[in-house]
Amino acid sequence: MSPVVAILLLVAGLSEAAGRLLPVVARLSGVSHARVVSLLLAGAIVDGAVFALWPLSAWAVAGLVLPTSASDEAALVWTPGLAAPLVLAGVLAFPLLGPLLHLVLMVGVGAGLAGALATVAGVGWWEAAGCVTIAGIALGVSVEAVRRLVVKLNSRRAPEPVA
Repeated sequence: MSPVVAILLLVAGLSEAAGRLLPVVARLSGVSHARVVSLLLAGAIVDGAVFALWPLSAWAVAGLVLPTSASDEAALVWTPGLAAPLVLAGVLAFPLLGPLLHLVLMVGVGAGLAGALATVAGVGWWEAAGCVTIAGIALGVSVEAVRRLVVKLNSRRAPEPVA
């Protein structure tokens, strides 16, 4: 992975994490700045890693379910042209800018990945799009489960009333 792609994925992860974390933090009172920054950086790393795993997961799904004509050495990887729209998708994750626009852009990024996968694996575009979709949904469900677990572990419980 080139340094440009790594930076793009990290910026996209930071933007995605900020879009998900800042509305939650705004509702909480008494949260320290250090806590917010640490959660934001952790979220950036997790979201960046999920973005980085998307083409590799799609390649793995294609290898499992499709007869690919490419060798194992020619795996699908991010390029700057494929990764750049993720930064915009992360920006659009802010709730005020619209989850529908975010979804549309993520579908566009997935379509770009599907085209690249179809070329590299030597399969049809629709089959590649199915693999990219399956990989994206699996990664999305996994990271959402981790987010919910982190929220549950970090939420403060109200003290029980003394009777």
